[in-house]
Amino acid sequence: MSGASRSRADERRPRSASLRATLLSLAILVVLLGVWEFGTSGASGARVHLPGPSRIALHAARELAHPFYDNGPNDKGVGIQLAYSIARVLTGYALAALLAIPIGFVLGMSPLWQRALGPFIQVLKPISPLAWMPLALYTIRDSTLSSIFVIFICSIWPMLINTAFGVASVRRDFLDVARTHELSRWETALHVILPAAAPTIVTGMRISIGISWLVIVAAEMLVGGTGIGYSVWNEWNNLNLDGVIFSILMIGVVGVVFDQLLARALRAVEYVD
Repeated sequence: MSGASRSRADERRPRSASLRATLLSLAILVVLLGVWEFGTSGASGARVHLPGPSRIALHAARELAHPFYDNGPNDKGVGIQLAYSIARVLTGYALAALLAIPIGFVLGMSPLWQRALGPFIQVLKPISPLAWMPLALYTIRDSTLSSIFVIFICSIWPMLINTAFGVASVRRDFLDVARTHELSRWETALHVILPAAAPTIVTGMRISIGISWLVIVAAEMLVGGTGIGYSVWNEWNNLNLDGVIFSILMIGVVGVVFDQLLARALRAVEYVD
């Protein structure tokens, strides 16, 4: 086989594998939906009263047709609920990034600071973010700001730890080249360490956004008001299981969008040795 033919075969192989994986995923989805529909229908003889996929699809069509309606505190469209949740997550997440990444750089570049701050990080990192909610509500006295604070707390640790690890793991020969060119400490950090550590930093940011989206749902269930987490709880209180399942699916969809955006960012900063 010639080199050109071999190259074309190598290019077709990943596309073929991706197509097979997509078809397999669709087949699994069809089977799962079929089992779900049959298991919740009267024809199955089951005593399960959950709504089936067809009912959820009708409910989703109604909700998505008017996602931004506002009929009062306990009756808002899914677009409004998601917008509140996303705004809280992004605010807390951005504040955490502004603090965690610079501190992570300091820890990664200075073993002294790493040893000095390490015990504090090890004590604070395992604490559940929701454990901070009562204290936040008592001191801040605002449910929205308290939710943002909880997102800040849960976002900061993966970014800080990954940044410190990425900076400390930069190859020694990169730093030797920087010293050879007599770069300042600031120039070395900006032009050498940051690009080399960027994949690890973005990985930490990707972990943080996933945790943040998990936590905001639980936080909104606790504090109420608005948001997709509160929407799930409110639909349950109304015994509207169609709404509960639809809200759960929307949580999953937004979580996938967040993850894919950070996955694209990760691919953009990756480099090949």
